[in-house]
Amino acid sequence: MTAVPLAVESVPERHYTHHEGRGATPHRSNPVVIHRELTTLDVQPGMSVAEFGTGSGYSGGLLAELVGPTGMVTSLDIDRYLTEWANLIHHERGLDNIRCFTADGIAGFPERAPYDRLVAWCTPPLLPKTWVDQSVDDALIVAPLPIASVPNMTVVAEVRVTCGQPAVEAVFNGGYIEATASPKTDLDLPGRWVDWENRVPAPSWISIAWRESDDWRHTGARTALSLLLKDTHTEPYTGETIDWPSWRTYAATTGDPRLTMAGLSPDLWAIGHSTPTTAAVLQQDGTILADAPDSPSLVILRGWLDGWEEAGRPAPETYTATLVRYDDDQGACGWNLRLAR
Repeated sequence: MTAVPLAVESVPERHYTHHEGRGATPHRSNPVVIHRELTTLDVQPGMSVAEFGTGSGYSGGLLAELVGPTGMVTSLDIDRYLTEWANLIHHERGLDNIRCFTADGIAGFPERAPYDRLVAWCTPPLLPKTWVDQSVDDALIVAPLPIASVPNMTVVAEVRVTCGQPAVEAVFNGGYIEATASPKTDLDLPGRWVDWENRVPAPSWISIAWRESDDWRHTGARTALSLLLKDTHTEPYTGETIDWPSWRTYAATTGDPRLTMAGLSPDLWAIGHSTPTTAAVLQQDGTILADAPDSPSLVILRGWLDGWEEAGRPAPETYTATLVRYDDDQGACGWNLRLAR
């Protein structure tokens, strides 16, 4: 049996996720996905590991088991409630090779660097330079990264750091809650890149990749969202059931600056195209919504869907991944992940 399944047998998941003192926490990832990411991370005994997103503490408990008594795990979360409870639960289990700290993970944690392995359970806006700088040579980073500047357009990337430079070794489907500068209170609303939000008469929101050309009143975003909510043309997608991970990855790689994501109804996200005067999206349930039957955005959306089908609905891991260096005057510094076929 390999290391991760052995660790899973030793670490009581529900003791973390449904602790009798704290109660159940919604801040937890699917255990199957956690096990997959930790297998990819290839943690060895004695390593120093940083994790971003403490959550329930379960993933940290697994990491503590994997590094063994000679290793050390540093776990960071922006939510003090989560880090304090995780520290207590780890202590209850007699662990002294893991510590949780309340901190903004985007900055890493230089006090305990360098790290042999880094893993993230939340999605940063890009691969932070701080993570690379705090890595040893030949370190491995496993983290969800955006592939477009709209929410939920992510893949999980396996990144190797060599001589201070990161390179992608593999990508696969996955994504987690956005990393934010303060604890997230609304887990249904994206934590980043929401350009307009309505709360009445029902919650709805929109994210437009062309936000740089919108005005300060968000007129374009407001209009596009309104076009998708009022007197909307609807039609069913006539293809097979939507493979959402494949579709969202393909849409992100079109390179179209008018890429749009929206949440128009509870638990249903939508991807499509918009301008200040037209909009069309495909929802997860297979419904297409547009401002009109002859909408220019609908024509473009149909073209994307035809291209996706002709390409054979490619899986995220079939794309070529590239890291592109990015710095701006707002403090963002690191690498954007971009995919191409």
